[in-house]
Amino acid sequence: MAQLHRHLGVDIGLSGLIKWIRYPVVTSESAGLDVVASVADRFDGAFAHQLLRDCLVLLDSSLSSREIEVLWLAGTFREFDLERLGIDGREWLRRVAGICADRVRGDDASFVPAAAAPVVDEGLKEAVGAEIGSVGPALEQATAHHAYSPLDGVVPALRRAVDVDPDLAFRLLLRALKGYFVPISEVRYERYLALGNELGLGEDVVDDRDFNVWPDLVD
Repeated sequence: MAQLHRHLGVDIGLSGLIKWIRYPVVTSESAGLDVVASVADRFDGAFAHQLLRDCLVLLDSSLSSREIEVLWLAGTFREFDLERLGIDGREWLRRVAGICADRVRGDDASFVPAAAAPVVDEGLKEAVGAEIGSVGPALEQATAHHAYSPLDGVVPALRRAVDVDPDLAFRLLLRALKGYFVPISEVRYERYLALGNELGLGEDVVDDRDFNVWPDLVD
């Protein structure tokens, strides 16, 4: 697999794409693919490496198309709605991966994409799983019972993603919390910064000014 680039000063990989495809709102598949190509080209193509890696990890996993769709929809607040557009979750990731692979080949014509099973640190897996469990009730309330953009199954899909790759699951958890603007406490926010550091993520990946932090909220 190509060299990953995890310290770009912005959210990375699939979670970064989920953030950027929302602004401005993209409403067609062709426009969405244009955003993917633009994002993959960022930082002279460095962004394509991590995005491709995230896609291949999920495609090589046992997560269903629906679970992948749910993780995507949660982060985008259904603003780029795969379900409404009739796009299968796994097929969407295949298209994203294809664009990323083409961008990497622009720098290395011999590049052949291949999924690499992530090395799962059991301690970090447990830590990410605990954070999903802790914030799960608030996230479930915000997503499943939202007045305008209801979405079922977010927390179970995140739990499944932890078993695949805690790093990616953590980034997708943050995107879901930000996408649905779920209130979090300062204590939880500080834990996220610390856990992100343990995962080797830059602070800008964890805190991109999209959190809804309530100083007086108690977990």
